[in-house]
Amino acid sequence: KSSPNQIQRENTRRRIVVGFNVRGRDVQSIVQELQRRVEAHIPLDTGYRITYGGTFENLNEAKARLGLAVPISLLLILFLLYLSFRSLKYSLLIYSAIPLSAIGGIYFLALRGMPFSISAGIGFIALFGVAVLNGIVLVAEYRRIDHPGDPEKTVLEGTRVRLRPVLMTAFVASLGFLPMALSKGAGAEVQRPLATVVIGGLLFATFLTLFVLPILYVKVEKFKKVGRSLLPLVLFALPAQSQTRLEEVLVRASAN
Repeated sequence: KSSPNQIQRENTRRRIVVGFNVRGRDVQSIVQELQRRVEAHIPLDTGYRITYGGTFENLNEAKARLGLAVPISLLLILFLLYLSFRSLKYSLLIYSAIPLSAIGGIYFLALRGMPFSISAGIGFIALFGVAVLNGIVLVAEYRRIDHPGDPEKTVLEGTRVRLRPVLMTAFVASLGFLPMALSKGAGAEVQRPLATVVIGGLLFATFLTLFVLPILYVKVEKFKKVGRSLLPLVLFALPAQSQTRLEEVLVRASAN
């Protein structure tokens, strides 16, 4: 008759392993469905318990590490941007490339029918770093050719000058990951999600950065200009000394 050829033990308890491979679905949803079915249809006697290990156990450990690595990476990117520009305003402006790139990464994963995995999460970290480069190239050029009082001219001139470097940065990285995205050999299940996230995120981030970032730059500069123009009105609203005539206050306000 059929019987196990070996009795396995762990921590002085007998262990029976039921193993299977997952194809076409993600491990997380498989285990969640399995847990629901086990609770509903498999009553356990006293002393018996079920644990879920293997890839699922590795997934939970990697998710915990990734939950720590992603915030640290984002904070480091913001810190390095601040060191480069010495301005929180411009750092946050460039930082807008991160959510724009995340849109493309998520969209391409869905387009190829791939679930979110640890390799995809690592791909997002790599994507954020490369996507920020485009923002650095544009904002650095805007600040170099700054036309005071005319941010539209600054944006048009700077974007025209830096269009080729921005496209080169995005397409070189995308083409470098293309073989990984199309691979079907050993390790393809790890390579494909990572490459898909980077390629999709860079394509979206490049397109949106060339349009969204200049608009945000113009809005920020105009807001700064409006803030300066309101300063004389604030000073005018302050109580003046009795000997100061109204005409003198108006002259000072217009001059400053």
